[in-house]
Amino acid sequence: MIKFGTSGWRAIIADEFTFAAVRRVTQAIANYLQAEAANSQIIVGYDTRFMAEVFAAEAARILSTNGFQALLCD
Repeated sequence: MIKFGTSGWRAIIADEFTFAAVRRVTQAIANYLQAEAANSQIIVGYDTRFMAEVFAAEAARILSTNGFQALLCD
């Protein structure tokens, strides 16, 4: 189960926060945005947590696959 709190996604990395879960959430976001803003630019950012850069890159890949221009922060 994916839980969101006031500060965002609440999960333990490699337990509840996995690549599969990131893909699932990113695809859900892409599905929603297809109706609202298809083919738009989307900025993907991340924080300093373990492997955040890799998870963000995977989210950007999913968004790009769905026709969005994913702008990955560095």
